[in-house]
Amino acid sequence: MVDQVRSPLSDVVLRREVLLLLGVSLGQSALYSIVSFVGKLTAPAPLSTQTTTLNPSQAPGRPWLDLSYQLLGVLFNVVPALLAIHLLRRDHADVPSSLGLDRRRPAFDLLTGVGITAAIGIPGIGLYVLAKELGINTAVAAANLPDIWWAVPVLILAAIGNAVIEEVVVVGYLLTRLGDLRWGRWPAIVASALLRGSYHLYQGVGGFVGNIVMGLAFGWFFTRTRRLWPLIVAHTLLDVIAYLGYTYLADKVGFLK
Repeated sequence: MVDQVRSPLSDVVLRREVLLLLGVSLGQSALYSIVSFVGKLTAPAPLSTQTTTLNPSQAPGRPWLDLSYQLLGVLFNVVPALLAIHLLRRDHADVPSSLGLDRRRPAFDLLTGVGITAAIGIPGIGLYVLAKELGINTAVAAANLPDIWWAVPVLILAAIGNAVIEEVVVVGYLLTRLGDLRWGRWPAIVASALLRGSYHLYQGVGGFVGNIVMGLAFGWFFTRTRRLWPLIVAHTLLDVIAYLGYTYLADKVGFLK
């Protein structure tokens, strides 16, 4: 790995730590996603006619209870990212700076994040449409909250939460720990990208492949710059565009149905 001081902890301790953290976060999501994909493949209906629902109501007809559930979901979604940073602090100095989570380069982080959004998002839409046409992806209903005042803020918070946990855990933490374990740069990036793809497999093959490509790009960027903020910005914007775009355009744009 690039520009990294390795942990003094033993390889056994580090491997256990990685497995345990992934086991309570995105590794667990990956296993559920694989099972979900198998279930969809073996369902009577073809994969392309099935719908994957994201951000559903948690208490239909009870808006304040629903809001409470939504906010708790966002809150606890970011806890594994905070745990990852806590674990790295035990044996790495100045973790926010080494992960690119400091405030030294705000203009670079924001503008680069916007650029990455465009570079990933536009081809991503094309891949999604192609995968649906080929029958290897489900339709993704990206936002399914009731028409209520808090729906948009909650979707934005959910996008931020997703970006934080995925980029901190799967990029910053995992690539750092694999570097501690003496993995080469590209084997570590590939492992990170495969994990990212696997917990999106519930959407279908298109979601799996698209997120592997995204993971390769994000992993390469991080190992070159050691900056997570641009990736968090980009991921947040991608999810906000998907969630709000679906909310307002699902009935107007054919490929979103």
